[in-house]
Amino acid sequence: MDVNKILNADILDIIFEGRNKEYGAYELRKTYNKRLIIAIISMVSVVLLLLIGYLVSGAMNGGKQKKAMVVQDVQLEQVNEEKKNEPPPPPPPKVEPPKVEMAKFTPPKIVKDNEVKEDEKPPEQEKLEDTKIGIKNQEGVKDEGLAAPPVDQGKGVVEVKKDETDYDQTFTKVEIESDYPGGQAAWARYLNKNFHYPDEAINNEIQGTVVVQFIVDKEGNVSDVQAISGPTDGGLRDEAVRVIKKSGRWTPAVQNGRQVKSYKKQPIVFKLSSE
Repeated sequence: MDVNKILNADILDIIFEGRNKEYGAYELRKTYNKRLIIAIISMVSVVLLLLIGYLVSGAMNGGKQKKAMVVQDVQLEQVNEEKKNEPPPPPPPKVEPPKVEMAKFTPPKIVKDNEVKEDEKPPEQEKLEDTKIGIKNQEGVKDEGLAAPPVDQGKGVVEVKKDETDYDQTFTKVEIESDYPGGQAAWARYLNKNFHYPDEAINNEIQGTVVVQFIVDKEGNVSDVQAISGPTDGGLRDEAVRVIKKSGRWTPAVQNGRQVKSYKKQPIVFKLSSE
């Protein structure tokens, strides 16, 4: 290579001067920077396309919601009072009835006077006026019409208390609560058939639990339906009240073996989930 060309020549041209440039090594080294830039641009382009596709897919599927509903019963918690281990009360003092003076009854028997024993002599008539006749002689108070001590009836006495319960009232706590005919399985089928998730709640992604309180009378009729808690927006409360009102007759509550009018609380869970 001429001296004048060396100053302006590329380093690769100097290295491959006088060699076979058509073999391939010269071309690979000559185009290395160009190929590196093209590879980086291609990789960045692919990553950007994947990211844009993911965002577009998420935006298109974000509006599609699936309605899911869970129904739960409210169970009143049982309050267990702790029993204090208190010692039993002391037994009442035993009251001995007063001893009554008694004279032994001696059956009449005809014998000679010298054969009569001293303890077998009948008492004088004057002493018998205020003395009780018994099987033995006993000292004590005079029998002046003393009242007999009360007799303890023990376990043989059954005390029957009058039932003063007003069965026409609306009970808040009963032995057996009112229930939907057929139990939870029938209740779930009814909800799946009649339940409608409000569009306003779907569009605004409103969900939560609505507790509905109502009255079930002695015949199982539902009345006084009202939502007492839960989200106030999206129409969830109105939908829960509508479903309860349309549920028909329930099985009445039972108290002391009688069907009674009672309050019922039914929670309905509104939940949105992606398909």
